[in-house]
Amino acid sequence: MTAAIYPGSFDPVTYGHLDIIRRAAEIFDELTVSVLNNKTKTPLFSVEERVKMLEEATKDLPNVTIDSFSGLLIDYAKEKNIHVAIRGLRAITDFEYELQIAQTNRKFSGGDLDTMFLTTSLEYAYLSSSTVKEIASFNGDISQCVPDFVAKLIYEKYGLKDRSYYEQ
Repeated sequence: MTAAIYPGSFDPVTYGHLDIIRRAAEIFDELTVSVLNNKTKTPLFSVEERVKMLEEATKDLPNVTIDSFSGLLIDYAKEKNIHVAIRGLRAITDFEYELQIAQTNRKFSGGDLDTMFLTTSLEYAYLSSSTVKEIASFNGDISQCVPDFVAKLIYEKYGLKDRSYYEQ
């Protein structure tokens, strides 16, 4: 049975993330999507909230499990006995950064953790969680970026009312 981990902040989960999740779930028998508790960042949503969002967004994918972790990915992967990490790429700048992390993970895992890169579908290549949060903070339309239930949670975090286009 083949298994992989797709780690990330997912703050919030976007259609780009969901694109990678769905495609990776077709490749692997089991996919663990794991929210990183990164103590160096101040996220909009708690780890628990992000886990719940991902569970809701992936509830139709029976081979996808949602989890969270702190610390090094190589330690988490070893604990789960998983040898492949999934990473999404939007642009060449993502590749340079992700390649360095992939090589470091492989080296420090003793060769036990490989990374598989999936390029984001073109329709989501512009998307980032940071951009979604910035647009939403100005009460902009994020309906093309995230599922409706996620958009409502984001607007609530910013103390904004639901946008009228959600009722159309």
